[in-house]
Amino acid sequence: MNKDFDSWNQIKKKVQDRKDIFCNAREIWWCALGLNVGSEEDGKNELFERPILIIKVFNHQMIRVAPLTSKQKDDAHHFAITYDGRSGSIILSQTKTISTKRLSRKLCRLDKTQFELVVHALQNALI
Repeated sequence: MNKDFDSWNQIKKKVQDRKDIFCNAREIWWCALGLNVGSEEDGKNELFERPILIIKVFNHQMIRVAPLTSKQKDDAHHFAITYDGRSGSIILSQTKTISTKRLSRKLCRLDKTQFELVVHALQNALI
């Protein structure tokens, strides 16, 4: 599969010029994840975005996130959730630290109970 890294590079230059965005853990945002190498989770659409769950806020510039997929999966690498009237899965195996500049639009905030279950699943996935 050929990936259009040149188009992503043009978007990435615009993302770099954005201001840092204030956000909180448990929030789900559309995020410019871009095009990545191999089987790393890519963004979708012309802006190379996909929804992410904010796991931890380090400061106003850096956050740890986990990408979401609309496919309902519940295995060792995914954790099924419902949010904003939708169902999907957190991709536990693809957490990463990113700049808040990548955030585009806030979708919602995951309820506290589900978030605690996601954190527990992430802890188990790291072992």
